[in-house]
Amino acid sequence: MPQFEHRYLDQLPGFYTELEPTPLKGARLLYHSAPLAAELGLDSALFNAENSAYWSGERRFAGMRPLAQVYSGHQFGVWAGQLGDGRGLLLGEQKLADGRYLDWHLKGAGLTPYSRMGDGRAVLRSVVREFLASEALHYLAIPTTRALTIVTSEEPVFREQVEQGAMLMRIAESHIRFGHFEHFYYRKQPEQVVQLADYTIEHHWPQLSGEVDRYQSWFKDVVERTARLMAKWQSVGFAHGVMNTDNMSILGLTLDFGPYGFLDDYQPDFICNHTDHQGRYSFDNQPAVAYWNLHRLAQALSGLMSTESLQAALAAYEPALMAEYGLLMRAKLGFFTENKQDNGLLTGLLSLMAKERCDYTRTFRLLSDVVPSDAGTLLRDEFIDRAAFDNWYQAYRQRLLLDERDDALRQQAMKLANPRIILRNYLAQQAIEGAEQGDISALQALHLALQNPYSDDSRFDAMAAMPPDWGKHIEVSCSS
Repeated sequence: MPQFEHRYLDQLPGFYTELEPTPLKGARLLYHSAPLAAELGLDSALFNAENSAYWSGERRFAGMRPLAQVYSGHQFGVWAGQLGDGRGLLLGEQKLADGRYLDWHLKGAGLTPYSRMGDGRAVLRSVVREFLASEALHYLAIPTTRALTIVTSEEPVFREQVEQGAMLMRIAESHIRFGHFEHFYYRKQPEQVVQLADYTIEHHWPQLSGEVDRYQSWFKDVVERTARLMAKWQSVGFAHGVMNTDNMSILGLTLDFGPYGFLDDYQPDFICNHTDHQGRYSFDNQPAVAYWNLHRLAQALSGLMSTESLQAALAAYEPALMAEYGLLMRAKLGFFTENKQDNGLLTGLLSLMAKERCDYTRTFRLLSDVVPSDAGTLLRDEFIDRAAFDNWYQAYRQRLLLDERDDALRQQAMKLANPRIILRNYLAQQAIEGAEQGDISALQALHLALQNPYSDDSRFDAMAAMPPDWGKHIEVSCSS
């Protein structure tokens, strides 16, 4: 059996409320991530039907003590005041054999003091979506929380319609958010801001503990982690949808999956959340929003360091973002060196893709098969304006030749930078519809495919296919 500690509970009194999960009627384990379970050293027998109570919060492993964290935040650019875990409970921290600690957090666990107008529940639709998204990003090497189990139930939950109540066991190195610091700053409790910063550094940046300028060094690393996360999102075409400060991880993890979406057609202004009427969280606006959120965090940390120190840390954002994005996009284009024409070639291709609404993932995957000595390419057939593509392609061919690399090795490297399989909304919807009927076959097949995003295996051909037209127009909201 896994063993748990609870350093957050022990060391941060006043930062949470202890309470028990509220059971779901007829709760049962629907699905779990076997690869993650193996990473956590969990016996497969724990996922048998007779052990469902562990995953629904009705039984606990030794050392677990459930609590709801309190935090605040800016939502859609407006200060929202106190928020907190309104439907989730931090159960404890598992200590792994390698010395790492991982939070176990149960979403959909019932009402808490921070539920506000909510019911404390999650629905199966949203739980399946979070499970799939966290697994998809993990296998794309993008920092993210993970998902271990999906529990379904007979309990009705009311959203836009009646849905099945469900729970998700979320795993992460930490659930501390920008909003944790904002909460105590706006409540004029500077001692608690210091206490939380010291706790965070002690457990997640221990190498900084003895430094005189540890707060600035720590904040600068938070800035750079956030910048690199944004670059990774942009490189694979991932839109989060609700980048409120309470949804921003202090560790630079992708946190809280709601109305997210991976790009089908390349639309720089893509809005995945149909309640985001102003487009604040559109795809192309994500790096700017993250920077804005970091400024809100800087304000909350203003009692820890000088304005000059905060500004110096924030100044690291753009260089970190551009360096990571440049590295990722050069790899997607098959460039092994830097050249002054690289940015023009990238923006030229993206401009053509936006004009013709080319599929983002498919376009870059087809680009991986290009041979510079060949004047023709299958990619050409994706474009209506052949003359415009030909002009771009000739310049691209010449750029590839500058690196003097073997075509086969370059193509292999490009296929490891350009996924063939992403989590398209219509695939998630098919998995959800099956799960709601008790059929997990689509969920299982999609989960396996997402673990192999770069594979040419014919087993995954259906997952790599272009989406049907209806699949591009699925509306997703915050309740998702």
